[in-house]
Amino acid sequence: MNVDRIVLAFAGTVILVGLLLSVYHDPLWLWLPAFVGANMLQAAFTGFCPLAMILKKLGATPGPAFS
Repeated sequence: MNVDRIVLAFAGTVILVGLLLSVYHDPLWLWLPAFVGANMLQAAFTGFCPLAMILKKLGATPGPAFS
């Protein structure tokens, strides 16, 4: 998997975990998926994604979105 797919999989997982935590634990957990969504939105416009930078340093193959 390239960086793009890893970032999407990680973001989707964090969003779903945040939603489950908000349903079964505390509604304040909704701030977690809100943060991930805001980060994805700003990354779409700026190309800056901290997770993509970390994955590149770890040796993951860059994809077209974060090359």
